Amino acid sequence: MVYLFGLVHTMNLKGGVAMESTILSLKQTDQATKQMLQNLVNRKIKFDRLKQQHILLLTISVFYSFGCLYFLYYRILEPYSYSFSEIFSILVGDNTHLLFIFLAIGLFGATKVLYDKKEKAEKEYHELRCEIVDRSKDLWKNDAWASRYIVFEIMKAKFNINLYHESK
Repeated sequence: MVYLFGLVHTMNLKGGVAMESTILSLKQTDQATKQMLQNLVNRKIKFDRLKQQHILLLTISVFYSFGCLYFLYYRILEPYSYSFSEIFSILVGDNTHLLFIFLAIGLFGATKVLYDKKEKAEKEYHELRCEIVDRSKDLWKNDAWASRYIVFEIMKAKFNINLYHESK
C-alpha cells in the first residue's frame, strides 16, 4: 500500500496504482467512466505532488541564494568595495565561491524545470476534468443522470475535484 496525501493506494502487479475503492464502489457509473475518474484522480495526485515539490525547491533556492548573497556581501563586497577588479579576482580565484554561485543558479534552473512540469501536469489535469464536465451528459445517461450529483459530491469531498463547472 502507498499513502499519498491521506489517500490509500494499492499497487497492482504491474506497478501501477489500482483503482480507488471509492471509485470502484460507485453504482451510478459504468467501467469506462470509472476509469476516466481514476485517471482524473491520478492526474490530480501528480499535480499536487509536483506543486508541493516546486514550492519546496523554490523555498530552498530562495533561502540558499539569500545566504550566498549575505556571505558575498559581508565577506567579499564590503571589504573590497574599493575595486571591482579585486572583487572579481577573489570570486574567480576561489573555486568554492564559484561553486556556491553555480549551485544557486542550478537550484533556480531546477526550480524552473519543476515549474514547467507542474504547469504541464496542471494542464493535463484541467483538460481531463473539463472533458468529463463536457461529456457528463454522455457519461451519465437516462437514469444515471439524476444520480450523477452523488458522484460529483464524492469526487469533491474525497479528492477535492470539482466536476460541476469547468472553471478552476
